[in-house]
Amino acid sequence: MSEQNNKQSELKFDTKLLHFGDEVDKTTGASSVPIYQASTFHHFDIFNPPQHDYSRSGNPTRQALEDYITLLEGGARGFAYSSGMAAISSVFLMFSAGDHMIVTEDVYGGTYRLLTSILSRMQIETTFVDMTNIEEVKAAIKPNTKAVYMETPSNPTLRITDIAAVTSWAQEHELITILDNTFMTPYYQRPIELGVDIVVHSATKFLGGHSDVLAGLAVARTEELGRQLKQLQNGLGTVLGAQESWLLMRGMKTLGARMAHSEQSTAKLAAWLSGRSDITAVYYPGLLEHPGREAHERQSTGYGAVVSFDVGSGDRAKAVLNRVKLPIVAVSLGAVESILSYPAMMSHAAMPAEVRLERGITDGLLRFSVGLEDIDDLIADLDQALQES
Repeated sequence: MSEQNNKQSELKFDTKLLHFGDEVDKTTGASSVPIYQASTFHHFDIFNPPQHDYSRSGNPTRQALEDYITLLEGGARGFAYSSGMAAISSVFLMFSAGDHMIVTEDVYGGTYRLLTSILSRMQIETTFVDMTNIEEVKAAIKPNTKAVYMETPSNPTLRITDIAAVTSWAQEHELITILDNTFMTPYYQRPIELGVDIVVHSATKFLGGHSDVLAGLAVARTEELGRQLKQLQNGLGTVLGAQESWLLMRGMKTLGARMAHSEQSTAKLAAWLSGRSDITAVYYPGLLEHPGREAHERQSTGYGAVVSFDVGSGDRAKAVLNRVKLPIVAVSLGAVESILSYPAMMSHAAMPAEVRLERGITDGLLRFSVGLEDIDDLIADLDQALQES
């Protein structure tokens, strides 16, 4: 690691968000990373090829982003992809036919679809377990097990996995550990510091933060894993374009301010929801009664900006969705504007109804990603929607 990288790694996180090594263009002094909108690069000397020769293999704008997320997560190498699912898919393609993976049972619906309808055709086997129980994780191991995939807090019921406990056990069995850190971001949770081998993000969400870019990121803990991911990224061509890379870096600069503001608002919303008799369940790690809260506090520095709650029935959930005025009703989360989602018909629609119910994803469950609006306005709006439903 260079002296400059060493100095950057010692900075506080909020400072790293703005001073990540490429914040000033070294050629012109520009205060923003240039957008290298080029597909190919001239070889001035055929015997000494340039660092970048073709943008699928490497682009200076994308490289700046990849170095940026590597610094924030504390890994060895980072990679940027065309979407969160492109990142997850590329990581899973490290494995081969006949391999087995242990995966948290309440995983994101798109990841569930990939595992059960695509990778299953390639004879990559998956066992879904309740990862809040380390004994269930241990019991799922097979002779052909190669990896453990975690999502904590999980989507959408925000279940907590003890990251250090899983990674410690996985290392004993030489298993690769992968963790989806979309909800927490490195602002609140840095899994590599807890022994995780690969961290993935749907950077479309909190990292981008403005509902204007589709992107995925992955960070490898070691150079060897980084080499494997680089080969896959280049071979599959699942790369993020230069314009999107620049947009994502612009969004990431305000990550700290956005997360801190939204978390304060989410805590107030979760407490308000918990006090209502017409809400049957509230899921938020910041609530004292939330299962796994102690484990979450050991591994995270905050509770995040997503709260899920059950309004009692599918009909009432749909009525609320049609009556709210402030949050947009949409797929996705993690934006400056609040987003109210209906997992049964949106993020987890690919999951069969009986499987959703087993995982606590009921027809009455709503997921609220809290943005930057005044929380009192958001509560008043949700109150009128609930009262009329």
